Amino acid sequence: MQYRELGKTGKKVSILGLGGEASVEDGNNPERAEEIINQALDGGVNYVDTAPVYGTGGSEQNIGRVMAYRREEVFLASKTHERSYDGTMRLIEKSLHRLQTDYLDLYQIHNLRLPEEVGEIFGNNGAVKALESLKNQGVINHIGVTGHKDPLVLRQAIENYDFDCVLLALNAADPHRQSFRDGVLDLAMEKKMGIVAMKVFAKGRLVENGGPASYEEALGFVLTYPVSTVIIGTSTLEEMEMNLSFCRDFLGFEEEKMRLIEEKTALMEKKGNFFKIEW
Repeated sequence: MQYRELGKTGKKVSILGLGGEASVEDGNNPERAEEIINQALDGGVNYVDTAPVYGTGGSEQNIGRVMAYRREEVFLASKTHERSYDGTMRLIEKSLHRLQTDYLDLYQIHNLRLPEEVGEIFGNNGAVKALESLKNQGVINHIGVTGHKDPLVLRQAIENYDFDCVLLALNAADPHRQSFRDGVLDLAMEKKMGIVAMKVFAKGRLVENGGPASYEEALGFVLTYPVSTVIIGTSTLEEMEMNLSFCRDFLGFEEEKMRLIEEKTALMEKKGNFFKIEW
């Protein structure tokens, strides 16, 4: 596995991160989830991302089954969808219990969508103050923020605070509509943030039947950018092995190949950015 610096955190993370959705969030099949998580860790993945809303707690529960015996191998990230101090403090107690740990490496404000939410998290009773308090207590090590709806909202948040990390949507169709690459990535680099990418395949829409990009093109396109890691939800052991194999040997794409992949996705810009429109 290859590793990159996670911004100014002083940590190195695998370029392939394990997303907490797909099979990992399935509370009805914890054995399969545990098998996939262990396969990822055995393959060198050390970045694991989850959230309490994934599988209504099932994702954290399943990851916690593995954290009970492999916690020290993992840079563990979860999130708060609450915007208030009190709501966040209540939520993290449940997350820590499900994850079977007493600390998180990264705790993130989940899915900023609207400008007014930025005001809420920075308010006197806002979630950011809760994260600062948790960091001072040693319950979390780093503070992050995430968004996949509107790059301007996410940019506003990181302009106003020195978050350690940002989780943003980035795929080959992103440049064609409300681009996170053009709206957030440069600022995150300037601030030396850990940059985590998601929605690489647009939930398969960019690569499934009739999709404009191959699996290798879609994943390689994102990894060629200066991201620390990409998080991918995985449904099967075969998918995980394919992801691991690709990331072991990946060297980056030339500028011309990047341009051609971007061009191929132009006619699929709505499909590849559906989460900016529908969610």
